[in-house]
Amino acid sequence: MGRWTGMRNLDTFSNPYGDGKVIDSCGLFGMMSLEGRTFSGSDAIRAMANMHDRGNGLGGGFAAYGIYPDFADHYALHVMFDSAAGRDATEAFIDGTCDVAHDEAIPTRPAAGIGPSPELRRYFITPKNDPCDGCRDPRGVVAVADAAANNAAADATATTASVADPVVEGTCNARTRDEADERIIGIVMTINTKIPDVFALSCGKNMGVFKGVGYPEDIGRFFRLDEYQGYLWTAHGRFPTNTQGWWGGAHPFSILDWTVVHNGEISSYGTSRAFLETQGYCCSLHTDTEVLAYAVDLLARRHRLPMWAVAKVLAPPFWSSIDRMDEAKRRLFTALRVTYPDLLMNGPFTVIIANRHMMVGLRDRVELRPLVAATSGDMLYLSSEEAPIRLINPHLDRVWIPRGGEAVVGRVGTVDVMAGQGRATQPEHRVAAEARSAQPGRDRQQRREWRVGAG
Repeated sequence: MGRWTGMRNLDTFSNPYGDGKVIDSCGLFGMMSLEGRTFSGSDAIRAMANMHDRGNGLGGGFAAYGIYPDFADHYALHVMFDSAAGRDATEAFIDGTCDVAHDEAIPTRPAAGIGPSPELRRYFITPKNDPCDGCRDPRGVVAVADAAANNAAADATATTASVADPVVEGTCNARTRDEADERIIGIVMTINTKIPDVFALSCGKNMGVFKGVGYPEDIGRFFRLDEYQGYLWTAHGRFPTNTQGWWGGAHPFSILDWTVVHNGEISSYGTSRAFLETQGYCCSLHTDTEVLAYAVDLLARRHRLPMWAVAKVLAPPFWSSIDRMDEAKRRLFTALRVTYPDLLMNGPFTVIIANRHMMVGLRDRVELRPLVAATSGDMLYLSSEEAPIRLINPHLDRVWIPRGGEAVVGRVGTVDVMAGQGRATQPEHRVAAEARSAQPGRDRQQRREWRVGAG
């Protein structure tokens, strides 16, 4: 196993000045079929190669959905190992907490620009049942993991007995699916914080994260993503300016099947991290993108907020704008701001958020980082630049620049895309829209297919 710059002493390695800040000027890309039609990762790789200069080779990665149809009901746990002892401890822990349907090395090929890598494996698992599921405090994961895994932190050859079950249960009326999700989160948090030389990249169903140190197009070739078939792909090229590059620090960041790729800086990272850790999330990677992923999981999965509301928590209207709203909207947006003040993401950012049901693009509310959206037939595209979209598909129905705080949401299984008005990037789109409006029947169909609503 080759040596690589990695996981040891992450507190000092990734955050040498103790300020927790991450600033970057990264490249983002996402594409999905609203019909769930699968296609290879080749186009996503080409799109990122077109934005090569937005990164500096210190991180690239992809998230792919629909790639494991034979194990669609299992959690696909992607893990990287820096030592044989770390792998032994992790596999003993997994065997004690999960039923493993299949495990294997993640296929790779030599690629230019990719140096020594960790050992990369995937495990298709389901968590073992616990008769106490649904009866414990969901915030107990930190205390449980600390009490259960002390031996594993000191001894990388730990057996199952030395790393007890890190259950993260929901409320007493939680459903089985939620309980399984919470147990998987607890398992991943324990692996990432308590077992040396190990990092879990992703743990969702029928999806996976593939990332490392290198330019994204090289990472895509290294992981042989042209051989996979998925219906939704997101990608990231990293340009870190105050943290070093390591394999786990590349994007996407993931929890369950949520993934986030991010360009910018969350200056409220410390506030959001402190709040999320009270909710049972272990923020151990010293990156603002990690708190974004956990915030989305908390709001959308645990608290059941619709995605438009999640967007308004992360990038809410200013108080001056709320004051000018009608009574119903004013009460709604005031409630969101008062309830979730610690999850308001200050600073310049653009994110592409995805799970197995949707892809979402969102900019900061004052538009300090770029985002372009486009549609073509059943395809939705999101990108830092328009050029890569037109490179892989020159025949677009609509291209626009979303406004700040205005979510673009595409959902699998529907022909609707929720989007704000945005701004057209070229006059030709307004001309095309006027031509369509002259055809009443087609205009009605167009409104159904690409609904324009409040983001």
